[in-house]
Amino acid sequence: MKTRCNWSGYLKVSLVTVPIRVYTAINTTEKITFNQLHKDCHQRIRQKLVCPVHGEVARESLVKGYEYATDQFVVLSDTELETVRLETTGTVELIQFVRPDELDPMYLDTPYYVGPDGAVAEESFGVLREALRRAKRIGIGRVVLGGKEKLVALKPASKGFVFFTLRYPAEIRPASAYFEPISEQPLDAAQTALAQKLIESKSAPLNLSNFTDRYQATVLDLIKAKVAGTEPVMVPQHEPGKVLKLMEALRQSVAQTERRVPAASRKNSRKKLAIAA
Repeated sequence: MKTRCNWSGYLKVSLVTVPIRVYTAINTTEKITFNQLHKDCHQRIRQKLVCPVHGEVARESLVKGYEYATDQFVVLSDTELETVRLETTGTVELIQFVRPDELDPMYLDTPYYVGPDGAVAEESFGVLREALRRAKRIGIGRVVLGGKEKLVALKPASKGFVFFTLRYPAEIRPASAYFEPISEQPLDAAQTALAQKLIESKSAPLNLSNFTDRYQATVLDLIKAKVAGTEPVMVPQHEPGKVLKLMEALRQSVAQTERRVPAASRKNSRKKLAIAA
């Protein structure tokens, strides 16, 4: 499948400028979407644009307005908005470089792939990519996308780059409002040790391809069954089990996990722990 460029411009670091193409990294083709239908005739509902004074209006009659006071708007035309051109319009400008662990994942938003814009740009593109890889840094910069200036984090990925748009700190609610009421009572050492053992027993290298959207797959099976006129296979509902006290729940969980691990793996794990000790 031929990839479609979403945006083209320049990657700029100080006086170094590289022509680039940017592609969306998000795949939405497999996502199930629903239409709103009239319950009686199953015709798709059409939404109309309605002015409370003049009734239905055409889309061509719409303008952009900012509410600066209650029911008071200042109108901005597309021409006026186009005059707001920052130096990052058409350019991903890298401001600084940081270690990957300095960037809190809370700020990560949408991923994009970045490639060179044509064969002429490949050499400078590759030099910058390899230098960033060797430095083990990610670039922090700015770019105008969709009429807004976005913060971005750029890092090497395979033969190209990937950058994430970042949320501004003002967009993240402070955690203190949610965690402040939590008491700082002393924790039971034995329970904590068992919880740690449970976590270690269920630890494994991350492979996200092992995970799929089970809810969407089940909804798709339901849709296929209804189209075919057959009875859908219902997913069995798990009844909530008996509520156990924390210590007993931890013990049973650890024992259950250990039974699932082959004896050879447990032997290797003990050997590794012995070597580490």
